[in-house]
Amino acid sequence: MGLLDQATAHSHSGGVIGGLVRIFLRFFQFVLGLTVAGLYGVDLNNARKAGVYADGRWVYAEVVAALAAVTTLVYAVPFVKSYVFFGWDAVLFILWTALFGIFGKLWIHEHPTPHQPGSLRMKNAVWVDLTNMLLWFVTAVWGGITFFFGQRSTMYTGRAKA
Repeated sequence: MGLLDQATAHSHSGGVIGGLVRIFLRFFQFVLGLTVAGLYGVDLNNARKAGVYADGRWVYAEVVAALAAVTTLVYAVPFVKSYVFFGWDAVLFILWTALFGIFGKLWIHEHPTPHQPGSLRMKNAVWVDLTNMLLWFVTAVWGGITFFFGQRSTMYTGRAKA
């Protein structure tokens, strides 16, 4: 069975359209998680080169980005039903919300000039954080709805709908 077949194998998963939407959402969660890791990693690397301790807020951003990227990779395994783990998606949504709040307070009201590329990068990173937060919210809600209201099959044969 191919990846798309696995993603659409269950009747409560939304069929082909639902499978494509989930693949699309998870792909962007992965890509944006890596993007955040890169955006905040630049400052952590500069601090390391300067011999300065890393700011905990930037370390938190890297940890959240890593958790998000690893989670999407685990969900990409064909036999993992990601809707079962909607609670973990909700936890990641909360982590992204905190990250957006921390860096939004620092950078949204800044007005960087072209001579401040680091400030412009961080201001843009805040909006990537917001996008990640919204993506994890959507998958948490979708997974919860699918988990609680999706059709169930019997435990023994899997053929009958319960």
